[in-house]
Amino acid sequence: MKKITLVGLAILAVSISPALAKGKAKPKAAAAATSTASAMPVIGQVSAADLAMYKKNKLDSGVK
Repeated sequence: MKKITLVGLAILAVSISPALAKGKAKPKAAAAATSTASAMPVIGQVSAADLAMYKKNKLDSGVK
């Protein structure tokens, strides 16, 4: 029983400590503006072939 409690407290401490450390840092204005701009990161340009395959797959799956 003591071992389970100790392991649980250790996991809780490890999971909470980064969140507390992150909360102490002052956010930069540029970082706050970019994080709310879009939810998905943009990696590169989408080619015409990729767009055509996307539209075909949506049509095949029955999505309008």
